[in-house]
Amino acid sequence: MSARPLVLLVSPGDETYRGYCLEQVAAAYDVVLLTATEPSCERPFIVDHAVTDLTDPAALLADGRALAERHDLDGVVTWDEWHLVPTARLARALGLSSSSVEVMRACRNKATARTLFARHGVPSAGSMKARTLREAGLAAMTLGYPAVVKPAAFAGSIGVIRVDRPEDLPAAFAFASKGASRSREDTGVLVEEYLDGPEFSVECVTHQGQTTAVALTRKHLGPAPYFDETGHTVDATDPLLAQVAPTAAGAVKALGITDGVQHVELRLVDGRPRLIEVNARIGGDMIGHLVRLATGIDLPKAAADLACGRAPDLTPTRKAAAGIRMLYPDASGTLTARRITQPFAAHTPWLRQVQWLRELGEQLLLPPGGDLFTARAGFYIVTGRNTAEVTDRLDTAADEITITTRADR
Repeated sequence: MSARPLVLLVSPGDETYRGYCLEQVAAAYDVVLLTATEPSCERPFIVDHAVTDLTDPAALLADGRALAERHDLDGVVTWDEWHLVPTARLARALGLSSSSVEVMRACRNKATARTLFARHGVPSAGSMKARTLREAGLAAMTLGYPAVVKPAAFAGSIGVIRVDRPEDLPAAFAFASKGASRSREDTGVLVEEYLDGPEFSVECVTHQGQTTAVALTRKHLGPAPYFDETGHTVDATDPLLAQVAPTAAGAVKALGITDGVQHVELRLVDGRPRLIEVNARIGGDMIGHLVRLATGIDLPKAAADLACGRAPDLTPTRKAAAGIRMLYPDASGTLTARRITQPFAAHTPWLRQVQWLRELGEQLLLPPGGDLFTARAGFYIVTGRNTAEVTDRLDTAADEITITTRADR
């Protein structure tokens, strides 16, 4: 028998974007896995598993209980947005540490979160639910243009669009409604005040009600009216972190979160932070990996620690910076070429990773017809001493990468 603590992981996620999370947790914990498919790349990092229908809450609960009967579990954790609520339900059923199901539901539903932010005085955006185009029109008139129309409970900026004029609202409402229809929790649509300013996120760790802001991520977005994220940079010495940390912590407290890792999204409007949303899990797009490269802080391990009722070690061991840039085509079409200059890739130590997501011959589809899952060809990661150096290196690497598409007829 291993002397290491044992954690149950619900849904490991995509290997490309979440593989580092499992690897880091497995360095300190024995891991049993609850997954939708037979493990492959996960096998070196787990001691047992069960395959279940992760979209069926009853099946997830039953198979999680079965794993608990075979193992003396110390905690249950997920970093999958879609399984926050059932994971909380499973943890409580097993008598293990977790935020309540109600708290996780509030984190998953943007309308509920906005209500709680307002109640607790957290600066946020004005927001109104809209079941019909007529209601969306009334909401936009009340909140003013430009406005943002978005699904009430989805992720990845899917279905999120800015509307500048009343005549653009019908198409925008249809776009948001299409994204909302993919949600298993709430298919509603919100109309919100547009927050005009730079966007960033605060990576937080909360233990026994005390939130520590461990890093700030500066976000980069694609062309309007969409909100597709095209890159992120993390700098261990970013001076903005101290300014926005209290607002991020206030948002976490307003939602009732007492333990866990949070990815808190905000915008700086007239020099003041305003809340977009709180995601009760590690940020996507490799942000947790960037945090480790920049600060040395291990967010996946912290998530496992908290799930097991342990205090995480949040001591920074590095003062550096890291960045990721997503690779998109200039236009939708069939991918005909993807390459990076090989001498550059082979002799550039600060180029930490180049990852292709799509194969030649596949279709890349940008919004409005597509989304981040259909549009991205890949990504790359660089490191440096500070944000300025990382930004310069991201630009340098971009000049060495080629993506070509052929328009589909």
